[in-house]
Amino acid sequence: MSAGLSPAASESEMQTQNPFLDEMAKLSTAAMGLAQAAGEEAKAAFRAQADRMAAELDLIRRDDYDALKAEVAALRAEVETLKGAATTKPKARASGPKAGGQTGGAA
Repeated sequence: MSAGLSPAASESEMQTQNPFLDEMAKLSTAAMGLAQAAGEEAKAAFRAQADRMAAELDLIRRDDYDALKAEVAALRAEVETLKGAATTKPKARASGPKAGGQTGGAA
């Protein structure tokens, strides 16, 4: 506040507005709102296009991939276990029929 102006005079100065500046402020506010809405619309359109492309490429989500990866790892471990058991059983089978005496294919 200036030293020479009374409080009533300074209030009247602040209340007067230039109509041109008022319209420019309204226009810029409306333009910012429009720009924000256009940005959100563009983001939604881009996201929809990306989802459509992912569906066309037959891509999977990360959590599905991780679950499948864990299943494959478990199955590989099971296969290795079964391979180990299969290599030890033929030795036992080879010694088993010789000792046990097998009847031939006579029917």
